[in-house]
Amino acid sequence: MKLKIYLLILSVCCFFQLANAQNRTVTGKVTDAEGEVLPGVNVSLKGTATATATDARGQYTLTIPETGATLVFSYLGFATQEVAANTATIDITLQTDSKQLDEIVVTGYQSERKKDLTGSVAVVDVNDLRKQAVANPIKALQGQVPGVYITSNGSPSAPATVRIRGIGTLNDNDPLYIIDGVPSKSGMHELNQADIESMQILKDAAAASIYGSRAGNGVIIITTKRGKQGGTQASVNAYTSISSYLNKIDMLDADGYGRVLWQAYVNKGIDPNSNGLRYQFEWEVNPQTNQPVLNNIFVAEYLNPEQTIKAANTNWFNEISRTGVIQNYDAQVSNGNENGHYLLSLGYFDNKGIVKTTGFNRISARLNSDYKLFKGAVTVGQNLSLTKTREVSADIINSAIQALPIIPVRTVDGKGWGGPVSGMNDRQNPVRVLEDNKQNAYNFMRVFGNFFADVNLAKGLTFRSNFGIDYGNFTSRNWQKKYVSGYLVNDVNKTINVQTHNVKTNWTNSLNYKWENKDHKVDAFVGTEYFSENVSSFMASREGYVLEDPDYMYIDAGTGIKDNSGYGLKNTLFSYISRVNYIFRDRYLFTATMRYDGSSRFGKNNKYGAFPAFSAGWRLSEEPFFKSVTNIFDELKLRGSWGINGNQQTDNRAIYNIYLPNYNITSYDINGNKSGVLPAGFYLFQNANPNLRWEQAEMLDLGIDYSIANQKLYGSISYFDKKTKDILIDPPYIGVLGEGGKTFVNGASMRNQGLEFMVGHRSNIGRDWRIDVTGNFDIIRSKVTHLPASVVNAYGGNGKDQNILGRTFGSTYGYVADGLFKTQEEVDSHATQQGKGLGRIRYTDLNNDGVVDINDQTWIANPLPKFTYGFNANIGYKNFDLSFLLQGVGNVDVVNGAKYFTDFWSVTESSSNKGARLLNAWSPSNANSTIPAVSLTDDNFENRMSTYFIENGTYLKLRNAQLGYTFPASALSKLKIKSLRLYVGGDNLLIIYKSKSFTGLDPESPAFGYPNPTVFTGGINLRF
Repeated sequence: MKLKIYLLILSVCCFFQLANAQNRTVTGKVTDAEGEVLPGVNVSLKGTATATATDARGQYTLTIPETGATLVFSYLGFATQEVAANTATIDITLQTDSKQLDEIVVTGYQSERKKDLTGSVAVVDVNDLRKQAVANPIKALQGQVPGVYITSNGSPSAPATVRIRGIGTLNDNDPLYIIDGVPSKSGMHELNQADIESMQILKDAAAASIYGSRAGNGVIIITTKRGKQGGTQASVNAYTSISSYLNKIDMLDADGYGRVLWQAYVNKGIDPNSNGLRYQFEWEVNPQTNQPVLNNIFVAEYLNPEQTIKAANTNWFNEISRTGVIQNYDAQVSNGNENGHYLLSLGYFDNKGIVKTTGFNRISARLNSDYKLFKGAVTVGQNLSLTKTREVSADIINSAIQALPIIPVRTVDGKGWGGPVSGMNDRQNPVRVLEDNKQNAYNFMRVFGNFFADVNLAKGLTFRSNFGIDYGNFTSRNWQKKYVSGYLVNDVNKTINVQTHNVKTNWTNSLNYKWENKDHKVDAFVGTEYFSENVSSFMASREGYVLEDPDYMYIDAGTGIKDNSGYGLKNTLFSYISRVNYIFRDRYLFTATMRYDGSSRFGKNNKYGAFPAFSAGWRLSEEPFFKSVTNIFDELKLRGSWGINGNQQTDNRAIYNIYLPNYNITSYDINGNKSGVLPAGFYLFQNANPNLRWEQAEMLDLGIDYSIANQKLYGSISYFDKKTKDILIDPPYIGVLGEGGKTFVNGASMRNQGLEFMVGHRSNIGRDWRIDVTGNFDIIRSKVTHLPASVVNAYGGNGKDQNILGRTFGSTYGYVADGLFKTQEEVDSHATQQGKGLGRIRYTDLNNDGVVDINDQTWIANPLPKFTYGFNANIGYKNFDLSFLLQGVGNVDVVNGAKYFTDFWSVTESSSNKGARLLNAWSPSNANSTIPAVSLTDDNFENRMSTYFIENGTYLKLRNAQLGYTFPASALSKLKIKSLRLYVGGDNLLIIYKSKSFTGLDPESPAFGYPNPTVFTGGINLRF
């Protein structure tokens, strides 16, 4: 036994001796190009998890195998180096990595190095966009870019409203999207996020002017992925999410509704038992306080004489809601060599919304490829995507708020629908509406992409022809079913078929010339572009179907009334384009752009418009005199630009006289028959305007871009001043103008000014920690500066001396609410105000004439936030990564439309359900309440727009958070897996801050749109 123990010890010792004999120690020092030591440099053994980091003196020690070892030195802001470990001491000098500055940015028909940009261009980190479980990648931009304000609701297709540098026009404010060179104004929810390689936002006129007449609201350029050299690569990504309400409006239940109903009647001095809503009350007047007291509430067991609808206590919000489920799967395969590249991707996205029966589904496929011919002299390729989307939507929140809680979802047999009975209002059963609507989806098929050919004509001279197509086929077959829901009856069913074809084509032919020597660099571009859009739409409907079955309810199967309609539209745009970029000694940057557009939307007198722009930059950090003063800056660039962009978004028929048939106003017994159907003609609906012309947006932009300490600290500051004139409007007209009063005109002017700030920091802490954080902040001010005299009062005001001029478009005009009347003395001493009384809203007599009337209104709300901001953090520790996004807005006036239903019994109507806040309404025993007393009728005219409904909509939200783990490469190599990452996360997780004065649920969406849900996600990223 002792011998065995001895031999075991000897064997272990020999093993460790052999192990030590196979390893050795290497040491060294790491410095930068100027000899300064670099602490925290990661030093790793290539292909393994063995690593260390340099200490405060830049020195390191690492144990490595005796032979065949390669060391990898990596440090943020410096180029990674690999060195064969052939000696015991290895000292390394790391060189500054300029890849952030040399990053290629697509700016339109050309691409530039990031450090050469002279316009205001924001480069979006697309990896941050992919962290959110949304159908629309543009929605994920919220809080990511200064000067870009995005609002959205929680609808499954994630629609997003984008405003770049404020509201710049009185009509369409949406930006132009360019996807692989093909223009689009909508449909971003049809784009698979996983296909996006890069995204840039052109914010100023100089950067966007290359797109001329369509660039007035900014341009978002998206480039999709392509295959890369290095062999076949495959990736699979998948995630599943669940979503639910962040919070809900608290509505009255059956008992609470009865209590408030009783209070409304007794406050009016009417017997509450005469209400007609199946409520009966046992109550009395307290002889000591002389105040009414409610003792018991009774509700009839059955609401209708047939006893098919039984009284209930229905929570309609719960009945229309469910836990939403999101599923996303995408796969990509790519390859490339010196002769060509290809990428194939497939995607599936499905979002079953938090409102029952609603949902959005997308199936997408993409093929991007390019091939070199004739020894590289010609390159041909294409970027094509095919998507099929399907969506069922429902605007049901308002109905769920108003439905009475005593009405059941179903009749007593569980088959029929509950609904209102006599004495109740005609609000529909929300569950029935959803159930009968669930098959009413639209289907949309879209082919989007381009075909291109590049020909190298001479050294530096390239010809490109690019043909883009955007084809959309929209179809829907909606049913209107028969139903009985209380006294609401529809005994005629109907099918409505709609089909719309939209074909957009875009053909660009251009020459690009590049030349450079030691001191000079020129990049010149000239080209022409033709754009055409054709739309045709057809609708057919029919009533009367024996069966309500999807295989039966086609037009031919109906027996009742038929109807049909249709329309067609076309517009074209032809353009001449030119741009020159010139760089001198990598320090002085100049760009000049000219675009000349002709549009079919404008009259013969103004069909063409010119859109010039100029910009310049000075890389101060490259000046020898500056370097002699300080070397703290890696990059310090001053830039300025001026340019004019356009906007052609108006009706395609705006320049034409339009005549429409109308029997009622054109029929005339011209033949003197004195009986029968009279002959009818046409009337002039719209007058032509041959002088209609482009909107023009002139913008000045000044900025500073900088990076410090090997790009550890970086950022930008921008100031802009945008003046828009000749805004296209369709003004209202007075009836005395008669036929043809409708005319499109140019007339309005606006001005936007603002400041934008962005700052970021990236660094490594030791060998294990990585930090990359960015923050952005912007301030924008906007005002209308001119309106034609004929429409100056069409956008708010009193029609006299108060109008929108000098104010932000969308500002609200109304009364100033000054609390509630709490004592009779306050009522008696106040100005004459019709309907005033205890517990009623007191309105301010602004002109001090002793009467509250229409002359006491003023501007009470500005819809533009004082500022907006965002903070994005990415933190890594070893193989773990944590990221989160905060987004918020400063003080902003929002109209809390929910208050019409939560704070009043009768300002809209008095028979629907109300908010539970009314249980705390003012009464003599609750005199400190700020909620007006319950009133059966709106005698005080409290539905007037006033500051009672205007609240501070400031907020700070945790938009997104994600925690992930990436498995070590060494653990995956045997499985032939390149990388594997698992993660969990969430969207719209928390409202961290909102104003105490805001009484609603979500200041971002204070009205009744589809609520923004909280989303929890788990997913996997896999690469082969």
